[in-house]
Amino acid sequence: MSIPPKKVIFDTDPGVDDAMALYYALAHPGIEVVGITTTFGNVDVAQAATNALYLCALAGRQIPVTVGVSQPLVKRAEPPPDFIHGADGLGNLPHRLATAGTLDPRSSAQFIVDMARQFPGDITLVAVGPLGNLATALQLAPDLPTLVREVVLMGGTVLESGNVSPVAEANIWNDPHAADAVFTAGWPLTMVGLDVTHQVILPLSLFRQIAQHQQHIATDTLRHAVAFYSGFYSAHDPAVGQITGCYGHDVLAFVVLTDPALFTLQSGRVRVAVDGLAQGQTMMQRKAVSYPQHGWHDDIPHTQVCLRVQAQACQAVIEAVLMQDWLQNPLLNC
Repeated sequence: MSIPPKKVIFDTDPGVDDAMALYYALAHPGIEVVGITTTFGNVDVAQAATNALYLCALAGRQIPVTVGVSQPLVKRAEPPPDFIHGADGLGNLPHRLATAGTLDPRSSAQFIVDMARQFPGDITLVAVGPLGNLATALQLAPDLPTLVREVVLMGGTVLESGNVSPVAEANIWNDPHAADAVFTAGWPLTMVGLDVTHQVILPLSLFRQIAQHQQHIATDTLRHAVAFYSGFYSAHDPAVGQITGCYGHDVLAFVVLTDPALFTLQSGRVRVAVDGLAQGQTMMQRKAVSYPQHGWHDDIPHTQVCLRVQAQACQAVIEAVLMQDWLQNPLLNC
């Protein structure tokens, strides 16, 4: 008997590495993307939704896309990093096709709650941006952790240095209060942070090969976006510059779903520093000891944290999936 694909809601802020992740998910037979919920982060939330619709249309897929939170729960919003992803989030595309597709009218948080109630125990949330949509969904439905199958998030770091401060990763830093609510909610949670994403450097040549093999507007668009993205990383990180590439941040949140044996995980309580110089730091309790400081009591749930990864094997999996025959005719406005 074949195993049915996992039903996934992809919470995202596309974003170049988000586009990689989306196309990996659409290409993989073990994943069924049943909705895309968008948030601010790499771009503003309106652009994130526009990009999600566009990427799906190019790939020939009709998937519900919703607009979510536009700013952090508490802290001041930060400007989008257009120097990393481009002003449009996809490497400043020179032009866009006129594509079909309209937004689902529900908020992202309401969509998450509705789908979790429609398919109790079946929905996996894969979140690769700031976590305001998940935190807002928890406010709408406090029982949400009992309704979803699991949550996988790309964010945070335990041992690796941060990328927006010495200790903080960008997604968590952008909305630390939302992140702490997600880490303490009590659902099965896996964190895919910089400890592993900084070990997987994907060469630009890989995406050129994929585009050449597929001969499709979707992979051409991805190649263009990755070229812009890899230009930033190659100029600012000597390890990446050696191969002219980029980190595979968001796509690893899906690889851990499809190929978990490639990762080494450790379980422990994770909390987020919400202010001060350590704002956005993901602090992990790695030893089974009792601490007098408030916030580390036994009721705080454990998170599975990815600490090591088989990097070359991950790259091989990503290449194999995206080289498959998975693309359909674009959904165009004619």
